Amino acid sequence: MGWCRKCLADEFSDIYVFHLRGNQRTSGELSRKEGGKLFGSGSRAPIAISILVKNPETKKRGQIFFHDIGDYFTREEKLKKIEQFVSIEGITESDSWTTIVPDAHGDWLNQRDDSFGEHILIGSKKKPAEPLLFEMFSNGVVSNRDAWVYNYSQNTLIENCKGMISFYNSEISRYDDYLEKGGEPVGVQAFVEKDTSRISWGGGNWQARFAKLIQECFEEDTIRPSIYRPFTKMWHYGGKTFNHSFYSMPKIFPDASAKNLVICVSGVGSRAFSTLISDALPCLDNIEKGQCFPLYLYEEAQEEAGEQPSLFGAGNSGSTRNRRDAMTDEGLAHFQQAYPSEEISKEDVFYYIYGLLHSPDYRERYADNLSKELPRIPCVKKSADFWAFSKAGRDLATLHLNYETVDMFPAKVEGDDGKLAPEAYRVLKMKYGKKKVDGKNVNDLSTIQYNSRITVSGIPEEAYEYVVNGKSAIDWVMERQCVKTDKASGIENDANDWAIETMNNPRYPLELLLRVITVSLETIKIVKALPKMDI
Repeated sequence: MGWCRKCLADEFSDIYVFHLRGNQRTSGELSRKEGGKLFGSGSRAPIAISILVKNPETKKRGQIFFHDIGDYFTREEKLKKIEQFVSIEGITESDSWTTIVPDAHGDWLNQRDDSFGEHILIGSKKKPAEPLLFEMFSNGVVSNRDAWVYNYSQNTLIENCKGMISFYNSEISRYDDYLEKGGEPVGVQAFVEKDTSRISWGGGNWQARFAKLIQECFEEDTIRPSIYRPFTKMWHYGGKTFNHSFYSMPKIFPDASAKNLVICVSGVGSRAFSTLISDALPCLDNIEKGQCFPLYLYEEAQEEAGEQPSLFGAGNSGSTRNRRDAMTDEGLAHFQQAYPSEEISKEDVFYYIYGLLHSPDYRERYADNLSKELPRIPCVKKSADFWAFSKAGRDLATLHLNYETVDMFPAKVEGDDGKLAPEAYRVLKMKYGKKKVDGKNVNDLSTIQYNSRITVSGIPEEAYEYVVNGKSAIDWVMERQCVKTDKASGIENDANDWAIETMNNPRYPLELLLRVITVSLETIKIVKALPKMDI
């Protein structure tokens, strides 16, 4: 994108951008600031009127003029503004253009803090000359058919995947029969029957294998729990043909028994920076465009013989696995040199990183950098502050990894006397209570209607301050602990199935809500107690 912006500045003499906002890929207060969608329900992306001028007579090139319509305008108010300005001249006459001078990266707005480059880089897919903290990292899993390969019910997942694979194989047989009868080879995507209730023909590795008439088998040993969204676990089917990519996850979580931790951070271009630690195989969008930095790496013994590891190879082949640190020796030395009188381990640095990534000072100072590049990790001046961030990182990790077992927040729970039948805890969709403000009904965040019988009240407003991946942790629980039917496939995904089948506790969704309130409050308490980022 920086290259593209530089080209525009090189090729045009004048560039005028009238930014009309309307980005609805945001949430909460940020979404309200973006205002109305200019094209109504037909648009979710932000809209801008851009006029690019080529004047061969001018000696000046790349003059950039920018006008932002402002916060909270409705669609109608935006259209009226456009009508009032009429043309570029209207904005000029009202002295409303801001002149933009691009920085060295080609950024026009939200320009980066160049001091960011002075700090050690967390990781890189390239091989830079500078030292790195982590030897490798990975995206989360991309399936391109989530409705089929993720489900709260392991039984339903098995049934869905077996049915999908059976239909897939029948289409291979039909294609084989077509070829045997003299049919001309055609693109398999064009040949297959597009029945979305039986299969999703999305991405994955299936097309080349299909063309070779390779039948698939259901691989039950690839099923494992996965972190699908923040504070949301589901069962995942890991058959390679029916998942688009595992990236480098076979070296991080090679099978369900492998113990590891990953610090997941938002990828480049995400709406807002976020981080969350995980001890299970994460989906790509557990954190938006997530990049996962592991504590350990696993290697199979057969790799030495030139064989390729499989995601679940160790469990099937009986081969041995070697585990080693994912953090580089250079990364550890970087911090040891900063605090020569301290005994610092790679694990200490790992948790220091997690603590620092929660620092409001860090996020605010480097917000524009973090939206465009991977994190760099500064050394704080005082060793005492290093240990404060490292301890905070450990405490945060304990909270975020053990969210299912922390103490439940003592909210008032009406309608639950502790003697209810299991079906009384069934949740369909949690909703906020309502209250009157200036004569209007608005959400009462202190109250959540769990189901038609049970209401939770007395939720502190502060709990909503813990935001991860664009929403409060409480909102993630409310959004995901529900019953949802996928439109294309008709597959039902019922959070109550996880509660009953996996947790053996029909009250699990209610307890999860109360536990995540505790997680949120304790997270905010730890974050507020972090030292200032003195670097």
